[in-house]
Amino acid sequence: MGEVYDPSKDWQLPGPNGTPHAGSYGSGPGSGSGSGGGGAGFQYDEATLHELVREWSDLASEFEDDLSYAALLQRTEGPGTEYASGGNAERVRASGEALHETLTARSQYCRSMAEKFRAALGKYATAEDTQTTEVKRTGGSL
Repeated sequence: MGEVYDPSKDWQLPGPNGTPHAGSYGSGPGSGSGSGGGGAGFQYDEATLHELVREWSDLASEFEDDLSYAALLQRTEGPGTEYASGGNAERVRASGEALHETLTARSQYCRSMAEKFRAALGKYATAEDTQTTEVKRTGGSL
């Protein structure tokens, strides 16, 4: 198993020689599709996966909370009845629409990322259960 991702470490993409650095993204020694490999990408421990789910979910909630500000912009009315006030309000409403779309898309992206880490937790738990069953089957103990 490769090195576990540590968000407090500096990380970078693998260099020209293909050697991954701490927390880097990509395949390295012990990864890949061969026996014992974990595949390309980061490797996280269970606590880190839980933290990532929480952080992505919190970020999605922040974007969703900001939707109320976009709604205010979407309902903007001009201060007067002249052309300039109406035109200005129309532009502000268009900005509110764009902000609403952007916040919604970002929230959906964050929820999607949180779900990916939840799925990884499920795989983690399944792998752990499989290993526990195998150890017990061979007469070992944990």
